[in-house]
Amino acid sequence: MRDRTVGLRWLGRSAHWAVPFVLPIVVLLAAASQGAEVVKELPAGPGPLDNPLKGWCPYVDAGPIHQPYSMVFLYVPWSRLEPEEGVYRFEQWEREAWGVPEARGRHVVFRVWVDYPGQPSGMPRWLVKEGVKMRRYTAYGGGWSPDYDDPAFVQAAIRLIEALGKRYNRHPRVAFVQMGLLGHWGEWHTYPRTELFASEATQLTILSAYRRAFPDKHVMARYARGPAARARWLGFHDDFFPEDTDNGQSWSFLAGLRRAGLAENWRVAPRGGEMVPGQARRWLGRDYETTLRMVEAAHMSWIGPYCPALEEPPNEEFSRRCAELVRRMGYQFRLTRVRYNSPVRRGGHLRVEVEGVNEGVAPFYYRWPVRLALIGAGGEVAREWDTRADVRRWLPGTFRLVRSWPVDLMPAQYDLALGIVDPWTGRPAVRFANDCRVVDGWCILGTVRVE
Repeated sequence: MRDRTVGLRWLGRSAHWAVPFVLPIVVLLAAASQGAEVVKELPAGPGPLDNPLKGWCPYVDAGPIHQPYSMVFLYVPWSRLEPEEGVYRFEQWEREAWGVPEARGRHVVFRVWVDYPGQPSGMPRWLVKEGVKMRRYTAYGGGWSPDYDDPAFVQAAIRLIEALGKRYNRHPRVAFVQMGLLGHWGEWHTYPRTELFASEATQLTILSAYRRAFPDKHVMARYARGPAARARWLGFHDDFFPEDTDNGQSWSFLAGLRRAGLAENWRVAPRGGEMVPGQARRWLGRDYETTLRMVEAAHMSWIGPYCPALEEPPNEEFSRRCAELVRRMGYQFRLTRVRYNSPVRRGGHLRVEVEGVNEGVAPFYYRWPVRLALIGAGGEVAREWDTRADVRRWLPGTFRLVRSWPVDLMPAQYDLALGIVDPWTGRPAVRFANDCRVVDGWCILGTVRVE
């Protein structure tokens, strides 16, 4: 780090000379109690590949995962969550799916489905017994599509969504929730049998139920059409990335968002989705430039459940491009400069100003606490402060935070540190693209002496 200490300036030089010297002396003493201004240019470093809520979001049951990742994707059939009417097996699902080695310590993205082509129906049997009709189709390996507009189906779906919200709306491990439930794979379509899909009234009912149940989580939809096209709060997932992301066709992912007037909603709601299944080597090989361009155009934060992390790297170029994509996806915070006063008299104020840049294509979508700390020689946090900064506002480009606090610590030298705290662990989790010393997740910005 380049360390530049700016000496004290006599702040009273603009005072009228007719005024007694008491005022300049008082000002000088006050400035001395705050110490000199220290300015440090913070060196850049490679961005982390497993920062939370971005990057790869793979299946946990599709074989080895070959690259760093911070999230996992979980499909779950409705019948598994509610095998009997009103009896929800959320704890059992968590033990069995969230607790596998591949998922431990990772945040979760989940989608509940009813109809997954080629697999047994996810409809609860008790609901079928209530008379909800099941209609056969043959596309994509075949399956059974329920009558989504049946009042029994709609009311049971609302109760399920309410139960999911009570369990997961404030669950700190849950990253994003995909609406699911309707259509093939829970993707809100039954193409080519469009007559099998839910009416707009049912779509709006399900969408509204998710909005009520998850006021504190970001909910994502597959397409910006129907009621979803009018939901400015909604995130979206592109499940045929990057082939259908913006391919010039009217039905492409971004074309739908533009048509709905949602091209800029990435500023407040996340974008993610699945890579074309089985084609990671193509999209990180000969068509890599398209992939990188689509990450930027769609402001993608994460890719999964199928993603390049599930492919064993065939060469060094594949691994290098994977790292480049992850660093470009979502946010990447690099700190550029810090200013603070040192030494600080005990009882005086420490003023800190941090400047940085978001080098990614999207913001961080939750208001995780941004905290500053003074860390003692033994690595213990001696004092910690909330900066009140809203990390969601750190859009691509520069950002800045400024705070001042009274310091009542014993005289000693302390490390000044910055951290973005994950509510799940209660510890700093977001790492910066800086070549800085890290202590228990805290990024060390400099040293402060308390006198």
